[in-house]
Amino acid sequence: MTEEHSRRLLFKVGGAALVTAAITGTKPAQAAPDGLRIRPVGRHLAFGAEPSKQVVISWQQLEKVTGPYVRIATDGGEFGPKIAAEPRTLKSEIGWQDGDHSFPPHGPDPLYQYYLHAKLTGLAPATTYFYVVGHDNYDPATSKRPNEIASFRTAPTATATTPFTFTAFGDQGYGYNARKLTSLAADQGPAFHLALGNLSYAIHGGTTNVEGGHTDTDKYDAARWNSLFAQNEFMAQTTPWMLTLGNREMEEWYSPNGYGGIKQRVTMPDNAWSGSIGIYAWQYQNVGLISLDGNDICNRNTANLDHTKGRQLTWLDGQLAAFRKDKTIDFIVVYLHHATYSTADGGGAESVAQQKWAPVFDKYKVDLVLNAHNRVYERTDPIKAGKASKDGTTYITAGAGGQALDRFYKNAPESYLGNENTGGTPTMRCYKKNSASSTDTKVTWSRARYRGYSIVAVDVTKTTMKVRALNEDGVLIDELTLRRR
Repeated sequence: MTEEHSRRLLFKVGGAALVTAAITGTKPAQAAPDGLRIRPVGRHLAFGAEPSKQVVISWQQLEKVTGPYVRIATDGGEFGPKIAAEPRTLKSEIGWQDGDHSFPPHGPDPLYQYYLHAKLTGLAPATTYFYVVGHDNYDPATSKRPNEIASFRTAPTATATTPFTFTAFGDQGYGYNARKLTSLAADQGPAFHLALGNLSYAIHGGTTNVEGGHTDTDKYDAARWNSLFAQNEFMAQTTPWMLTLGNREMEEWYSPNGYGGIKQRVTMPDNAWSGSIGIYAWQYQNVGLISLDGNDICNRNTANLDHTKGRQLTWLDGQLAAFRKDKTIDFIVVYLHHATYSTADGGGAESVAQQKWAPVFDKYKVDLVLNAHNRVYERTDPIKAGKASKDGTTYITAGAGGQALDRFYKNAPESYLGNENTGGTPTMRCYKKNSASSTDTKVTWSRARYRGYSIVAVDVTKTTMKVRALNEDGVLIDELTLRRR
C-alpha cells in the first residue's frame, strides 16, 4: 500500500492527546550504548476490539533495547510524546530443533526474540495516523529517517456506511509464493487482513497432518518467525493483521497449551474471557467478526482437543446472540484455521465442528465462515443442518496462502470461473479421533474448487458482501455476493 503524507510532519516533535499505552512485564536489561545501530524490524499492526479507537503497534528487535516506544502524528501535525511499549522476550532452545538442522558455528544458543507492543487507545475514528517506533538512543522522528515513518487508519464508527474491503488467507509461511500473495492482498487496499492460522511454519515438519503440539516429533525453528514478520512488514506495518490459531501455532515448548509463543509475538483482542488466547470478537463498521480456536475441535491432532472444556462454545453462542441483537451489525463473519465443511484431502473437515459449532452458526444465521488448514481454495453452497440451503452459511477454505498445495479428496476435479466442472460427486473426509482413518460422505454443496495459490477479498457495503477469490496472478477464479438477511 502506498503511503501518502505531508513532508511537514516528518521531523516535527510535539504533543499528541487521547493516546494511552498498556504497560506490563519487567524492565529489560540495559542495551548497548550504541542503541542507534539497533534498528526496529518486522512491524505489524492489529486492531483492538474497538477498531475505531484502538490499534496495537508491534515490532521486533534483534537485540534487547531499553525504553521502547511509539510516537504518532496526524497529517500535518507533530509527532507526539513517546508512548511506552511493552517488551516481551521469548527464549527458545536450539536443542528443540530437529537434529539434521544446519547450525552456524557461532550461532545463538539459546535464541532470544525481543518483541515490543504498544496498545493505543482513545484514537479518533476514520483517521490516518503516522507513527515511528524507537528506543533509547534511536528516534526516527528526530534523526531524519523518513523511510521509517509508517501509517495506519482507524475504522469509521459502527454506523458509518463507507464501503471497505478486507482480505484473508492462511498457511502462509515465507518464500516467493507467500510474498507474492501478500503483495496481491495489499493491492486490494484492505482495511484489515485475516490471517487464518499456520502463519510462520516454524513447526515445519513432524507426523504428517498432525504437526503442532508434539515436542517429540515436531521439527521446529523459532527463527522462522523473524523471516515471517520481515516478509510481511511492507503490508502489516500499515494494514492490521488479525490472527487466528492453527495447529502449527501449538508450539508445545511454550505454555499454556503451546500458545505462550504466539502470545509473546502478537497482540489480539483475546476478549472471550480472562486468559483466552486467539478467541475474540470485534466489529468493523457493519460487520461483526469472531476468531475461534480450531484446535479445540480437531480430531486428527488432539493435542488441544476440547482444551476449553466447552467454554468456547458457550461464549460463541452468547457472542453471536449479542451480534444479532446489535442493530449496527448487518453481517457476521467467523474465522478460524480448521474446516467445518470441505472436500479437500490432508486436513479434511472437522466432524466436531459440524456437531457443535455448525448448529450455532445456523441458529444465528452466520453469513460467512473462513478457514484454511487445507491448502486449496473451496467455496460451499450455503449450508444449514449439513445440507445445501438458501438460508444457510457459506463456508470458504482459503488455505493456499504460500505453502505446498493440497489436492481434493479422491481427486475430485477443480471447478472455478472459466473451468466449471459439474461431473462427479466430491467427497468430504472427516477424520476419526486420534486416527488416520476417516468417515467419508459424498456431498453436493461443493460449488467452487481451485488447487492453485490464491487469496480471498471481501468487498463490503451496507447491504452486500461481495466475496472474490483471486489466483496468484490476480485473476478472478470465483465470486459470490452475500446480501443482508
